Amino acid sequence: MPDASLTSELLSQIWFRFVLAALFGFLTGLEFREYILQRSKESPDIPAISLGSTRTFTFVAILGYVLFILDPAFRLYIGGMVSLLLFFALFYWHKLKGGQAGVLQPVVALIVYTYGPLVSLQPPWFLVLVFVAVVFTLSARKTAHRFAEKLEPQEILTLAKFLLLSGVILPLLPDRPISPLIPATPFKIWMAVVVISAISYAGYILKKYLLQQQGYLVIGLLGGLYSSTASTVVLARKSRDITVADASLNAGIIAASGMMYLRLLALVAIMNPGLLRHTALPMMLLGLAAIGYAYFLDRKGKETTEALPDLGRANPLELGIALLFALLFVVMMVITQQVINHFGQNGLDVLSLVVGFTDIDPFVLSILSGEYTIMDPHQLAAAIVVAAGSNNLLKAAYAFALGDRKTILHVPSFLLLLGLATIGWGLVLSRLVH
Repeated sequence: MPDASLTSELLSQIWFRFVLAALFGFLTGLEFREYILQRSKESPDIPAISLGSTRTFTFVAILGYVLFILDPAFRLYIGGMVSLLLFFALFYWHKLKGGQAGVLQPVVALIVYTYGPLVSLQPPWFLVLVFVAVVFTLSARKTAHRFAEKLEPQEILTLAKFLLLSGVILPLLPDRPISPLIPATPFKIWMAVVVISAISYAGYILKKYLLQQQGYLVIGLLGGLYSSTASTVVLARKSRDITVADASLNAGIIAASGMMYLRLLALVAIMNPGLLRHTALPMMLLGLAAIGYAYFLDRKGKETTEALPDLGRANPLELGIALLFALLFVVMMVITQQVINHFGQNGLDVLSLVVGFTDIDPFVLSILSGEYTIMDPHQLAAAIVVAAGSNNLLKAAYAFALGDRKTILHVPSFLLLLGLATIGWGLVLSRLVH
C-alpha cells in the first residue's frame, strides 16, 4: 500500500489537483462527445446544437479550478459561474429557436465547473463518484428512456410512501426494547424491514423494467436477489413448456440459489458485521461455486431473448407487504428466543432446519438483529448457514416436483447436494465453540 504521508503530500500539491480536474474534465468531454454522436445517429434529421465536447469541458474544468485557487473567498469562482450561466442562457435561447429544449449540456458543463473545488475540498473518491455518476447517466440514456416509458405511476407513489416510512418514521422509533419477549428494539426491527425490502426492490425493478429480454441466467441471478424460491418454482414450471433439455434454463435455477448466498452475506454485512468472519467463507464459497457452475451450463445452452416469466410477487415496498414481513419478523424473533432459552444450541439447529422450508428472511434477520447473549457468534452464524442449506432442500423438492424430468436433468440433485453440504458446514460451525 502507498505511504499515507506521501499520498497526503501529493494531494496537497496544486499541480496534482490541477491535473486531476483537467483530466476528469477531459474524460467527461469524451463521454459527452459519444453521447452527441449517438444522438446524431439516432436522429440524423435533427441538427445537433452542441456547446462543444472534449476541449470545451477540459477548459471549463480548468477555469473552475483556477478561479477557485486565485480567490479563497470564492468571489472569482462565483463570478465565473454567473458568467457561464449567462452564456448558457444565450445558448439555450439559441437551442429553443432551433426547436430543441434539452438542458443537459449546460447542466453537465456546470458539474464539470465544480471539479476544481471538489478536488481541493473533498477526498479524491468524491470527485471520482461525481464523474462516474455523470458518465453513467449519459451512457444510460436509452435504458433510462425505456424505464421511464414502462414505469407504472403507482410505483412512484409506493416508493414515496416507503421512503417516508424509512427516512422520517425510522429515526423517530425508540432504540430500546419494549418487551422482554422481543430481543430487539423497534428501530432495529423496522431497519431490518427497510434493508430486506430495499434489496428485494432492486431485484424487482431490474427484472420488471430493465432486464425483461434477458437469458435464463440473468433471471436466475435477479431471482436470487428477489426470491430464489419463487424463481426456482417459475423456472421449473417453465421446463414443462420446452421439448428438449435446455442447459440455460437449468443454469437459471442454480444461479438463483447461488445468488441467495450472496444476498444473505450482504444482509450479514449490513445488519451484523460481527458475524461476517464466521459466515463469509461458506456463503462466498458456496454461492460463487453455484454461480460459476450455472455460468458453465449457460455457455452450453441455447440463447433466448423471449420475455421471461414474472416471478409472481408484488412490489416489496408495498406497505402491506412490509408490515406483514415486520410481523413475521417479530414472531420469528420471539420463537427464536424461546427456542434458545429452553433448548439451547440443539434447539436452534433444529429450528434452522425447519425454517429453511419457509421464507428464511424473517429468521435470518431475527438472528442478525436480536440480542441472544447466551449464544456464541459461531452458533448464530451456523444457524444462518443451516437455514440457507435447508432452503436449498426445499428448492430441490420444488424442482423435482414441478419440473419436467427430461428437461430439468440433474438440477434437483445439484440443489440437494448443495443444501446438504451447506447444512453440514453449518452444523460443524455450530460445534466449533466447543
